[in-house]
Amino acid sequence: MEVQTLKNWLQLFTDKVVENKQYLSDLDTPIGDGDHGANMARGTTEMMAAINDKNPETVTDTFKLAAMTLISKVGGASGPLYGSAFMGMTKASMASDNLAEILAAGLADIQKRGKAEIGEKTMVDVWAPTVEALKNNELSSEKIQEFADATKDIKATKGRASYLGDRSIGHIDPGSQSSAYLFETMLEAGVK
Repeated sequence: MEVQTLKNWLQLFTDKVVENKQYLSDLDTPIGDGDHGANMARGTTEMMAAINDKNPETVTDTFKLAAMTLISKVGGASGPLYGSAFMGMTKASMASDNLAEILAAGLADIQKRGKAEIGEKTMVDVWAPTVEALKNNELSSEKIQEFADATKDIKATKGRASYLGDRSIGHIDPGSQSSAYLFETMLEAGVK
């Protein structure tokens, strides 16, 4: 992975989140605090401002700066979860340039932080199948969106949405949708 490709990816992700800010908050309104879009848009915009300002020269330094900015600038649970993901990717990028391994490390840190497993209506429900599809050379934008859409039929057992029980069914998990944007823009940027 080239550092400029990573920066392009993060810029595309930021643009996609900002463009879909209202949609992400609309997804969050029935099952959360209704602020996922606003929080993610603010955090990713701050992330890109930091990257453009400090202009890190390595993939590892770029991931680390992204992690630190997301942790400090994204509100709610998303900041620590995305920050943990990027911190996991930071550590993995020191030892490997294999994209599937780097994303798997991000997933592992999300799970460590959020104590979430597949099937609990969280961002893990997009991260885990994305990593698997990538390992099998089967990843596409269509598949990524299918992973996010599949959270609609899951009953939430983690996070704020879990308080709703069966009423959480019928709604796409907002963290899963923003994660889908992360991976769709990864493909768009040509990250390998």
